[in-house]
Amino acid sequence: MRVAAIAVTIPKLTHYTIPSSTIINPLKLNENSEFSWTPLKHDSVLTHSNSGKLAKHWMEYQGINNWEGLLDPLDDILRSEILKYGRFVEAAYQSFDFDPSSPTYATSKFHKNSILTRSCIGETGYKPIKHLRATCGIQLPGWVDRGPSWVSTRSSWIGYVAVCQDKEEIARLGRRDVVIAFRGTATCLEWLENLRATLTCLPDDVVNVVGPENGGAMVESGFLSLYTSGSDTCPSLQHMVREEIGRVLQTYGDEPLSFTITGHSLGAALATLAAYDINSTFSDPPMVTVISFGGPRVGNQNFRCQLEKSGTKILRIVNSDDLITKVPGFVIDNDDTEMTNNQALNVVGLPRWVRKRVEDAPLVYADVGQELRLSSKECPYLCKEGVVSCHELSTYLHLVNGFVSSNCPFRATAMRVLYKHHRQKLGSY
Repeated sequence: MRVAAIAVTIPKLTHYTIPSSTIINPLKLNENSEFSWTPLKHDSVLTHSNSGKLAKHWMEYQGINNWEGLLDPLDDILRSEILKYGRFVEAAYQSFDFDPSSPTYATSKFHKNSILTRSCIGETGYKPIKHLRATCGIQLPGWVDRGPSWVSTRSSWIGYVAVCQDKEEIARLGRRDVVIAFRGTATCLEWLENLRATLTCLPDDVVNVVGPENGGAMVESGFLSLYTSGSDTCPSLQHMVREEIGRVLQTYGDEPLSFTITGHSLGAALATLAAYDINSTFSDPPMVTVISFGGPRVGNQNFRCQLEKSGTKILRIVNSDDLITKVPGFVIDNDDTEMTNNQALNVVGLPRWVRKRVEDAPLVYADVGQELRLSSKECPYLCKEGVVSCHELSTYLHLVNGFVSSNCPFRATAMRVLYKHHRQKLGSY
């Protein structure tokens, strides 16, 4: 068993292809081709037969078999789809107004219909249909509301819902896909919510379909607060997600349909909660899949069991050098099923008094879903960068773009190995 301790880090915007003394906004990578990762494009990666393969086996690529045989080595079609969903998250970052002095701070800079086009992520075939906002539920002193906007802003734009409308893309995918994309932490109050690391029970309205009892399922307090809190002027993120999913089901429910929820950092945690909520709220929903990048832990082992029972499929893209994926709380590696309240935790290697505190504290988490583990240290372009760059979305997309397999972690390394093998073969003649 392994226990990871609590750690908190606030990422700084840096980029891997320039000297460490220089800072560049990773959300503007596409504006400078010299520093951008090169995404795999459908027309350069997918042959006609492969395109037909995605349409025919789309449920496998959405995780119906937990991505068995597709992760190591990484299947090229799956790689392309992961990068596509990463670009949707990139659009959420680029659309957000980060400037505290701006009158539109913490809102989307772009109109709903132009989010994808103005974010410069390329043609997607998807149409955004809904802005999403998250509200902080922390009770703060009244004077905070009279402070500057970067402190007092409780509700902020967190992402969007988009539906695939292009006929060619629908044919390529084999179904109509609905994307929900969430950005990561951006406001002061969101950071405060992130620090509320203790576990709390899921409310009854989130588990009303999966079963009458949630079996002790608990999630991180701050993430749940951001998902379920609302105000007089802004409904909760949970309400907006449920309302929009209901509309989508009424409109497209009679055709092959999938929900793909994606996010980075805090957005990855919200994506997990939203996916579970959809499967728990709607009777016999379409397939719900989460593609998350650099996400923190979300809930305990019983929450993981409830996720699996609900049919939620989760693919976590993890950089082993990213500290955010190792927090909050502790995690115990085992294959046990649900844990009862009276079941002691066998935490190996800790003093008895520490073990007792771990058993009593609501800080024991469990990783969920399937994991695609990458490493900045294995990438020749990232290995010399600092810890903070390991968490950036651009780093994750670069690693996915270059990953081959656990035996040959990066394509540049693979090319050198093949070249060396070729030279040796020529020398043997």
